[in-house]
Amino acid sequence: MMKAGKQEPGESSTPLLAQNDGLRSDGIIPQLFTSMPALNEAASYLAETTSYLTGCFSDYSVEPSPRYSTVPNIHEQESIAFSSNETSGMVATASKHISSNLNCSKNGESSNSAIASPPHIHDGFAKTSAGDLSQDTGTLVESHQNGQSGISIFQGLIDRARRTVRGSADDIGWLQRASGMPPVEDGTDRFVEILEEIRHGVHRLPNSMVYLLVPGLFSNHGPLYFVNTKASFSKMGLACHIAKIHSEASVEKNAREIKEYIEEIYWGSKKRVLLIGHSKGGVDAAAALSLYWSDLKDKVAGLALAQSPYGGTPIASDLLREGQLGDYVNLRKLTEILICKVIKGDMQALEDLTYEKRREFLKDHHLPIELPVVSFRTEASTSPAVLATLSHVAHAELPMVAPLSAGESAKLPVVMPLGAAMAACAQLLQVRYGEKSDGLVTCRDAEVPGSVVVRPKRKLDHAWMVYSSLNNDPSQEDASQVCEALLRLLVEVGQKKRHEFAMKDE
Repeated sequence: MMKAGKQEPGESSTPLLAQNDGLRSDGIIPQLFTSMPALNEAASYLAETTSYLTGCFSDYSVEPSPRYSTVPNIHEQESIAFSSNETSGMVATASKHISSNLNCSKNGESSNSAIASPPHIHDGFAKTSAGDLSQDTGTLVESHQNGQSGISIFQGLIDRARRTVRGSADDIGWLQRASGMPPVEDGTDRFVEILEEIRHGVHRLPNSMVYLLVPGLFSNHGPLYFVNTKASFSKMGLACHIAKIHSEASVEKNAREIKEYIEEIYWGSKKRVLLIGHSKGGVDAAAALSLYWSDLKDKVAGLALAQSPYGGTPIASDLLREGQLGDYVNLRKLTEILICKVIKGDMQALEDLTYEKRREFLKDHHLPIELPVVSFRTEASTSPAVLATLSHVAHAELPMVAPLSAGESAKLPVVMPLGAAMAACAQLLQVRYGEKSDGLVTCRDAEVPGSVVVRPKRKLDHAWMVYSSLNNDPSQEDASQVCEALLRLLVEVGQKKRHEFAMKDE
């Protein structure tokens, strides 16, 4: 080792560790790294920068060594500069010289002033007593822990990025892959035949039943939801009701309310109930029949689910999944504010549509095997014309524009790019997961195991059931005609299922 004595002008005060005879030939890179002042200073700067970045993440921060509190994280440099086969004495010696050099570069002082900085260095000679060695070793271990915490931070970022990119790829269609699930039956052809009859004025829904329409999420903000369907059924002399539930509530809460609706209708009319639920309304209705079937089995004739995320939806799961990059922008919190504060709903309503929650629920609550079920799933169009579509779906009350003489608030129609939003979401799910969807629910997740599935060729997005009545195109069927056709098919499925069970009993 060189003594830190009087220096010539321009001479570096950095100890030339390459001159140490104890360093073997396989330590060429550590020698070269620590013997060049520029690289030494760069390493020190890098160590300090890494320490600063690490300190920004309080969950991963490590307390610095009290012995070297004035030279933060200097041992991170040591862990880089020295290979594992060097002696512990050399590590301690290098630590002291690097500390001395760093103090010189920081304070602009001579090497003599830096020598007195560490209390165990005198006249430029590094003392490697047993006590100093144990302390240096402990600090070196700490440096490894601090470096490891920095690595874990970046590894965590990589894991979050991977989880974000992977998303719901492993969850979509999980019901079809689950063991023990009954197969579905394709009823598309029969549905098309029934729909054609309806379009020609042939209506055959029996009036011996009551029809209950269950709207989906955010239905309270779409006043036209199922209104035309109910009016159409009433013109045919059929008893039809819209379930006035708080659609933004949890699935189990709505299931209890639907159960009460069914019981009230049955005891008032003595007629069995046929249910059709759209979107989350289908999930709510299915939950009511799964949870309370022993009370409802004599009061319900069947269930139709239209565009319902029975298996879950990637939109809800991707928004609320923990451990992804969205956590850094509080995506979940923003969604909670939108649902709870703006829409006055319950965050549980969206959580219940995630794949995780649907798995938990369906694990213990399957639909009864004797219940006739029809599933209706669609695919949204992603054409440029649809992306430019605006849809009138709600009203906004603006009291400030109402005349003073008028006692009521003025209602201003709100035009929303709902069709365009559904098309954009459908395109996103197609590109990201390779899955066809209606914009919110993938086709595979909308097919209920054991049900008769309707797969129309016509492109229909998820919100079509809400705003289709605004499209006055006589060449295309509207939502009321589709609902009628689904219920007609459901009646036929129920008759067939009852006949099959009767044959088994005999």
